[in-house]
Amino acid sequence: MRTPDEQAVASAIIHLMRDVVYREASAHETVWATLQRHRGRVADHFAAIGIDVVVDETEGYAYLLTRETEDGEESLPRLVRRRSLTYNVSLLLVLLRRRMVEFESAGGDGKLVLTRDQLVEMLRVLQQSSSNEARIIDQADRTIAQVAELGFLRELRGQAGAWEVRRILKAYVDAQTLSDFAGRLSVYAGATAEASGTAEGDGA
Repeated sequence: MRTPDEQAVASAIIHLMRDVVYREASAHETVWATLQRHRGRVADHFAAIGIDVVVDETEGYAYLLTRETEDGEESLPRLVRRRSLTYNVSLLLVLLRRRMVEFESAGGDGKLVLTRDQLVEMLRVLQQSSSNEARIIDQADRTIAQVAELGFLRELRGQAGAWEVRRILKAYVDAQTLSDFAGRLSVYAGATAEASGTAEGDGA
């Protein structure tokens, strides 16, 4: 029979294998406390299979990260699967990360909450050439749902259309990614403006 500590460690391991663990989530309160007391034991369990346990005390979340294989070392099957993201999903993730930077720079220290309409407007940035409003909104809703499924957005209970941007996003979209994507957006905006000007000129 397991001791209470062994039971708590086993529970923490299972929760981490399922999803990100948040300090603020009531359902994760016991798991987070276990990570504080027995992080070494939990980390040792995953280290044997090439997985690191990342605990961000500042942001209040913990997650699993597949360790990079060293030269000459045989690779292990991945427990944490790499996901192939569509361009629209990647775009929304970067835009959300940029909005989070702006939110924190302005002194926001709570949850970043955006409405569904705000999310749709954020995604219009690369759909300016489309005049089909229903199609734009439908695609935006699909993208929002996909990002929520990945765990980066959470719809607030009792507040239809209000979405919390989960802080785990900071672990997946870093400053370099933001900078690179901003450059790509600038190039795209310039190309779009040039194409629009050419079209107007042709129609004159």
